[in-house]
Formats: sequence, C-alpha cells, structure tokens
Amino acid sequence: MFTLIRTLPTHRLLREQLPTLSAAWLIAELFYKFHSFSLECAAMLATWFAFDAILQLARQQLLGRAPDPS
Repeated sequence: MFTLIRTLPTHRLLREQLPTLSAAWLIAELFYKFHSFSLECAAMLATWFAFDAILQLARQQLLGRAPDPS
C-alpha cells in the first residue's frame, strides 16, 4: 500500500484508485457481512483488485495501447 501511494503520481491516484477503492468500500459495507473484520477486509481488498483490473483492461481496450507506466 505504501509503495502504491509513494510511486503513483497524485493525479493518477485520484483518477484511477480513488474511484475503485470507493466502489469496493461501498460494496463491502452494503453486502459483506462475514462477522469477521479480517474476512471483510480481505474481501474488500479483493474487490478493489478486481475493480481496478477491470478498469485497466477496459482502458487498454478503449485506447488500444499498453497501460501508462507513470
């Protein structure tokens, strides 16, 4: 997490990671009721990963190029 925040520019964090994190958090709050903080946290992180992967794949398909390394 620290590496993600440290290496990505602020504008990219706000543009790409904040919306996917917010959506994953909302899904977790509304639907994940495992009665275990660890399981709910892991599920939220997995949801964030999935949303980010889908977003990146969609961006690649729409733009027709490799992801931006910066």
